[in-house]
Amino acid sequence: MSNNFEKFLEKLQKKITKKEIKDHNEKIVNLCYNPQNWGKPPQEKITVQEERRGGPKGYFLGIYLMIENNSIIKANYITDGCGVMIATGSQTTILIEGCSLEFAKNLNADDLDKALMGLPKDEKHCADLAISTLKSAIEKYKAE
Repeated sequence: MSNNFEKFLEKLQKKITKKEIKDHNEKIVNLCYNPQNWGKPPQEKITVQEERRGGPKGYFLGIYLMIENNSIIKANYITDGCGVMIATGSQTTILIEGCSLEFAKNLNADDLDKALMGLPKDEKHCADLAISTLKSAIEKYKAE
């Protein structure tokens, strides 16, 4: 690749990122490009999982938890959603890792919204999907 083309791409990426931060915020953009806890772990490392589709865009979200002594020791996720859904899934796992099931069960969409420094109004459904999927996983675990 030519040096001029590389400079063009770098400048373009900076412009795109600047617009994304303006449209969303730095926290959401950072978690979108650098997601934490992404990926479905091997089955032997999953105590309980829940996979759902939801919201107006029909996004898929899978949440995979490893639980010991009523504490979430590891949380992972995957999604086919947009950047905001990626950030929301990531933030959900960050909030619950190392916490009790009781803490995770009491999380709500507003908690995610605050942790993400404010979701755009038309993307709040991402937090709703994350919370409903998490709560369903916890209910499934308690039922087993």
